[in-house]
Amino acid sequence: MSPLILLSFIIGYFLVLIVISFITSRKSSDNDTFFVANRNSKWYLVAFGMIGTALSGVTFISVPGKVGAATGDQFAYFQFVLGNAAGFIIIALVLLPLYYRLKLTSIYGYIEQALGKWSYKTAAGIFLISRVIGSAFRLYLVVIVLQKFIFDSYHVPFGVTVLICLSLIWLYTYKGGLKTIIITDSLQTLFLVSSVFLSIYFICRSLNYNVFEAADAIKNSSYSKIFFWTDFIGNKFHFGKQFLGGLFITIAVVGLDQDLMQKNLSCKNIGEAQKNMFSFTTVFVIINIFFLSVGALLYIYAQHNGITVAKTDYLYPTIALNYLGLLPAIVFMLGLTAATFATTDSALTALTTSFCVDFLNFGKSQNINSKKMVSARHMVHIAFSGLMFLTIIIFNQINNDAIVTAIFKVASYTYGPLLGLYSFGLFVSKRQVADKLVPFICLISPAVCYYLSANSKTLLGGYVFDNELIIVNGLITFVGLCVTSKKKFMAHS
Repeated sequence: MSPLILLSFIIGYFLVLIVISFITSRKSSDNDTFFVANRNSKWYLVAFGMIGTALSGVTFISVPGKVGAATGDQFAYFQFVLGNAAGFIIIALVLLPLYYRLKLTSIYGYIEQALGKWSYKTAAGIFLISRVIGSAFRLYLVVIVLQKFIFDSYHVPFGVTVLICLSLIWLYTYKGGLKTIIITDSLQTLFLVSSVFLSIYFICRSLNYNVFEAADAIKNSSYSKIFFWTDFIGNKFHFGKQFLGGLFITIAVVGLDQDLMQKNLSCKNIGEAQKNMFSFTTVFVIINIFFLSVGALLYIYAQHNGITVAKTDYLYPTIALNYLGLLPAIVFMLGLTAATFATTDSALTALTTSFCVDFLNFGKSQNINSKKMVSARHMVHIAFSGLMFLTIIIFNQINNDAIVTAIFKVASYTYGPLLGLYSFGLFVSKRQVADKLVPFICLISPAVCYYLSANSKTLLGGYVFDNELIIVNGLITFVGLCVTSKKKFMAHS
């Protein structure tokens, strides 16, 4: 597969994104446009574009790869997806009405009203740290693929590849922000979804399968088990763990995350935002079935052709770029690029929004669209692009997949305290938190969870944690807030 051909398509792809950016930001590039797209987004565009944001390049490569992993994953991930779907519905019915009622630009404004200033800054800080590490991790994994299959051929250093990627993202988001991203993410989702379906088509063609034969081959393979009901204690794939983990992780990392919620807040009203969430949920579940099907077909193809890979994450790119031909390789690379950049462009916009609103107090005193404020937002946007660059370079210098994954896992733990903070605000309205203690409680909780995760077999009679650990994380934070809180003094008229 010629690196020049792949590079040409990626350059063309980014030129399209930059043209879209120019068109969408031509009439307006103020802060209202950047932060909430003037609250005038079409719900169906938001719903479709959110798929690309929710499914990162990691999902694109790892979900199919895990299907045939030695750990026996098969289609167990679909149990987690069902939990995701339940979480999306709760977000639509509980959190979105709250955010719209308060007319929030940053969702962490709710914490300031419910709990206090220190709690508010802690919640926003948790998001900033988690999203920088999480987005850098996702982009890092995909830059490695671009480096290996394209840029190594031209002896381009890894750091320059990262800089090129982040510069392109900055270039098409810095003026229009969310207004541009609603459009570009819809286009990128189209590439992503098309890539999944076309990958299935190309693999089936190579195996001489029609649609029904492919479905039978997947069903009769050793990769298609979905539900795991036995050994709740020791089996991390048990339905209860996966479903509950999917449910609470979705509430925390989607419903309490500025990135994905920012798109919802750009809709005209709560009704349109809820329509967006319900339709997004339906498509999200369906597209994940196809991701898992791609995985099963890739392993069947690998068996037929004697292909082995060192890591499951290498399976999809290896087969797509080296075995299926020119068009499938281009389709894969466009899908991977779309999945990654739909996640990263959205993250950079959300990080910029949260920092400007939550830490620089945009909109609380001066006109949010003043030249001074717009200029400050540009500087923040550049700063977060630079921070993302440095984080990816550090990941690459560590050069140890296990350590990098551990860093990402620790970052994911920080969403548990957000779950605890919002739960306290929503369900314990008659008590006031000890506001200055909140940052310490939110540090202690993920540290305890990390210790529990590493030692649960010994401490809990063989119990193995998986995604449901976020429930424990949120619960520790919630209990900590309850223990240190006091009854609110209610003034009598």
